[in-house]
Amino acid sequence: MPNGFSSRNRGAARLGQRLVLCFVLAGGVAASAQVPRPPSQTLTSALLSAAPSTETATFTYVNRPIVTFRSSILGRSPAERAAAAGRALDDLVAQRVTGPVATQPLEGAALITVGSRVVLGLTALDVDNLSGESIENVSTQAVARLQVALEEAAEARRLRTLLREAAMALLGLVVGVVALWVVSRVHRIVSGKFVAAAEKTVARSKIADLQVLHGMHIVDLERRMVTAAMVLLDLFVVYAMATFILRQFPYTRPWGESLRTFLVTTIANLGLGMLNAIPDLFTVALIFFITRFGVRLLGLWFHAVETGRVTARWIYPETAQPTRRLATTLLWLFGAIMAYPYLPGSQTEAFKGVSVFVGLMVTLGSSGLVNQIMSGFTITYSRALRLGDFVRIGDVEGTVTHLGVLSTKLRTLRNEDVTVPNAVVVSQTATDFSRYSDTPGVFTPTTVTIGYDAPWRQVHAMLLEAARRTTGIRREPAPLVPQAGLEDFYVKYMLLICLERQEQRPFVLAAMHAHIQDVFNEYGVQIMSPNYVLDPAAPKLSPKKDWYAAPAASENTPGQP
Repeated sequence: MPNGFSSRNRGAARLGQRLVLCFVLAGGVAASAQVPRPPSQTLTSALLSAAPSTETATFTYVNRPIVTFRSSILGRSPAERAAAAGRALDDLVAQRVTGPVATQPLEGAALITVGSRVVLGLTALDVDNLSGESIENVSTQAVARLQVALEEAAEARRLRTLLREAAMALLGLVVGVVALWVVSRVHRIVSGKFVAAAEKTVARSKIADLQVLHGMHIVDLERRMVTAAMVLLDLFVVYAMATFILRQFPYTRPWGESLRTFLVTTIANLGLGMLNAIPDLFTVALIFFITRFGVRLLGLWFHAVETGRVTARWIYPETAQPTRRLATTLLWLFGAIMAYPYLPGSQTEAFKGVSVFVGLMVTLGSSGLVNQIMSGFTITYSRALRLGDFVRIGDVEGTVTHLGVLSTKLRTLRNEDVTVPNAVVVSQTATDFSRYSDTPGVFTPTTVTIGYDAPWRQVHAMLLEAARRTTGIRREPAPLVPQAGLEDFYVKYMLLICLERQEQRPFVLAAMHAHIQDVFNEYGVQIMSPNYVLDPAAPKLSPKKDWYAAPAASENTPGQP
């Protein structure tokens, strides 16, 4: 009987020991108990009872993150473990026990103690192996953080310390407000200085009207630049003031430290980034200057070809300018492609997003864009049109004012600016009236039909007389009057003239038509194209005695003046 009783006592004792150890690992123990230094078989089996959890909980004390729980022990979730650890630490702080904080390693786990009391336990499942964590690193980091949190928790319970911190926070607030007032005053003074300096500059340049200065918006630009600088300075003062005030109190101190760390880290990263980017920026600058030198060299050569100082077999003077633009664009694109990998941030997601966006836009508009560009190349290198030529494209007549990559612009006689897409120019017939204006043979026609009873020699002479009376017609080559056709009821005469200026073509033709009517009226020849219903009673003939009627001369022959 005593032996059975003693065995039952030993079993109960072992069960109680297991429950105590499991409770310690689950979140914390408030009871005082010496942690056994050598890990027992019972402790090892308790550690193996930890199970992974689908949720995680970050244990935070006095607004400071200590450690992240990722496993459950005896059915207690990570959140319950964190709450139990918090209650244990509150009890210790209430008893004014804040250290020393230590860690005791176990087999694949660790216990964290404050004084002689265990507050929380870590298992292997609480460690994120994928991020490179280990049980030793996590426990060491948790000890350091917990020591700082306990000291701040004790500090928050001392009234004298809180009053001193509140006074420092108030002093920081006052200093910040004074700094903002000083920045505001400096802003006003600097803005006034800029205005006065601008007015003095205008006075020195002998411009009496200050409205010219305000119309140039120089003062407004200077004021906006000063305002932007002062706004940045105000933001810096507010940021520094908020950081200082938050760092005075234990609970808000982590926020203030994070703000200070963010500012320092950002400035350091920017500085290091600028230093690291210096070699790449030097490479970009070198590529830029080499490309610029090449562009200028090509520009000088193409300008010499355009002005006729240099002759090239594969390029004409009129195509030198567009070829120069094309070569310049290609050279700059090549330079940009070469410099792109060396630009700071070229490998970031922002640059990649911009590249994808540009590629998408080019893809969506490439069909029509490429068609217009290729049509522009066709117009340029076929030399179909030149700047300043008077042309007809479809139903539009005008002077070519612009030959672009995508479109061609014409200025009509009514001073209308007509834009014709290059694809339309290529698909339609284009007539250039100015291409051979400096050589013989560029004739402008006009026709008139006269009955067979009018002597053709007389008609020839009258048409040439009308041409001589009209200004704007070149005397060499001389006008011609060929008979375009012998129709059923009349003869079709054509008057061919060469104009001094092709862009005046409609006005010269209008004046010549008026002179044709006057000359025919003077010599009693009617301008009429007869049509018959019945045969005339007498033949419509021109008597031989009238063949050389004035102003015709006997030496006139068909087609000659």
